[in-house]
Amino acid sequence: MILVTGGTGMLGAHLLFQLINSGESVRAIYRSKKSRKKTRKIFEYYAEDADLAFSKIEWVKADVTDVPALETAFSDVEKVYHIAALVSFDEKNAMKMRLVNIEGTANIVNLCIAFGVKKLCHVSSIASVAKSVGKPLIDEKDEFNLLTNNYSYAITKYGAEMEVWRGTQEGLDVVVVNPGVILGPGFWSENSGMLFTMIYKGTPFYTEGLTGFVGVDDVVTVMLKTMDSVVKNERFILVSENISFKEVLFDIAGLLQKKRPRIKVTAFMAAIGWRLSWLKSTFAGGVNNFSKHTAKSANNKSYYNSRKVQKTFDFEFEKMTSVIAKIAKQFLRDIN
Repeated sequence: MILVTGGTGMLGAHLLFQLINSGESVRAIYRSKKSRKKTRKIFEYYAEDADLAFSKIEWVKADVTDVPALETAFSDVEKVYHIAALVSFDEKNAMKMRLVNIEGTANIVNLCIAFGVKKLCHVSSIASVAKSVGKPLIDEKDEFNLLTNNYSYAITKYGAEMEVWRGTQEGLDVVVVNPGVILGPGFWSENSGMLFTMIYKGTPFYTEGLTGFVGVDDVVTVMLKTMDSVVKNERFILVSENISFKEVLFDIAGLLQKKRPRIKVTAFMAAIGWRLSWLKSTFAGGVNNFSKHTAKSANNKSYYNSRKVQKTFDFEFEKMTSVIAKIAKQFLRDIN
């Protein structure tokens, strides 16, 4: 039996489909029936009979912070894919991220050890690695730097990784993947899916910040390869290309036949923007969608090296132009 946490998110939903499509026995945890509908939608994209494929998942209502419920989910489990995490750049969610990302991962690791799980795949992030002085590319050897990554999401993802590496000292075999910005279809109102929605609605803004991007199918493929291999206690950066948000947004605009964003967000504009967003969220309530960190990183340029995973598994990433084109096609289908 394979257990998946975070199966109601975009990456988890795609992983679940691939596992079911391969004939695996799969169990997934969920918090509400409503959240499962998004996973069901992903199955519609790929399965001839989505209902039949989706029905093969054994769902267990649990939360990574609820140990008694998790114990039920771990019965007869041999492999675990731990994807569940809280992604937020609003510092008001700092304590919640610490609870979910660090303590939740500690719970998963402890139960893997207690139930004799053979292998754990933990989905981390490029946020938990940092650029070294004098190196043009960031790779797996670069350690987390609190001075440069001093925002709660990065801190908690790093803390989660530390719990996973602690598990290796107690006999647990693990693999850690550190994806860049994952692009995939569905979940249009969340995370990277919002890029397509923003362009469709006509956002005028763009930034020239540059980072690593990767397609969801490639992330799933590598996760499966790592778990089916003898490789253990290693981490892999998963980045197809280092490209700018400007380039991504312009590509999306062309494919959706919408106007390209025309206003570049400068450092000065970003500094004003995060303060206004903070004021709005503080006094009017709601989520701060443009935090100080978001503003700071708007024009940062970080380059990542994925040679390790390419060499280890003889793997080639799909080009982002192809990834974006397929996602845009699905987006247009969904809105029509």
